[in-house]
Amino acid sequence: MIKIRPRGNESIQQMLKRFKRLCQREGLTRELKRHSYYEKPSDRKRREGRKSVRKLQKDAELQS
Repeated sequence: MIKIRPRGNESIQQMLKRFKRLCQREGLTRELKRHSYYEKPSDRKRREGRKSVRKLQKDAELQS
């Protein structure tokens, strides 16, 4: 659970911005988007496989 307390003379906009940043760092926004629709397990595996292949290719390029 994320709690935000106002700092000194901090405005509501500044608090909201800080809250959004914390949510993004924690990965909550990504989680919400991922769970906003149903993804078949086979599609999830395919997507994760592609992601790992891209990561391996990127690492190989950096090594060379």
